[in-house]
Amino acid sequence: MDKTQLQKLNLPIELDIFTQIPSTNTKLWQLIDEGQTLPRVAIALAQTAGRGQWGRTWQSPPGGLYLSLGLTPNLPIDSASHLVFAVAWGVATRLRSLELPILLKWPNDLILQGRKLGGIKIENRISQNRITHSVIGIGINYSNPVPDRGINLAAIADKLSLEQLAILTIEGIWYGYTNYLKEGIEPILLLYEQLLINLGQKITFNRAEGVVTGVTADGELRVRFFSSGASVEICLQPGTINLGYCEEILPTQ
Repeated sequence: MDKTQLQKLNLPIELDIFTQIPSTNTKLWQLIDEGQTLPRVAIALAQTAGRGQWGRTWQSPPGGLYLSLGLTPNLPIDSASHLVFAVAWGVATRLRSLELPILLKWPNDLILQGRKLGGIKIENRISQNRITHSVIGIGINYSNPVPDRGINLAAIADKLSLEQLAILTIEGIWYGYTNYLKEGIEPILLLYEQLLINLGQKITFNRAEGVVTGVTADGELRVRFFSSGASVEICLQPGTINLGYCEEILPTQ
């Protein structure tokens, strides 16, 4: 990756590039502990121990984009889900500016043509009920091999370089984060739902059939269930249901 091209990033962010490290999130926490200034980005050309949600491993061979951005948000502890929604919306919106039909899968996956393009993992440090530090990790498939339910970007956007993708992703994180700081979660939530691939998706939970109706500011999935002429809406925590990947649930563009 050519660092000189990344200097075109017109944001007050320091940048470090590594050939291969265990994890950009881990590396950024190390840099924070060493007293390096924030905001700061760490990019790896490959990771040996990339981390996804729920303890899963994120495969990180050469050819993908693996980066983390460190921030000092100083937000209430209950704002953690706000950061997830704001960042996911910001990155998707920035990529959609290239006419790429990126959508979002609850809570933090980037979807292209019904398949997983990328994922977001945010780690926070808490002190006195405040989020003092956040490391926002993102992996996006570019030209790397992907699993069956994955998709990479290079075959679709062949004029987009990996360096340009990195710039767009960092800009997207910053765009979502700064808009959230200015506007709060409610407008972000509405915009996030407009890109939510799961909206209107039929699901089965505890043997009951329901329809996804949206998300809450607490990060939960809103689902309405119908029975005997009545309906009730419940909210599900992330990790309690697997929504899968399905091209049939793509909303109209």
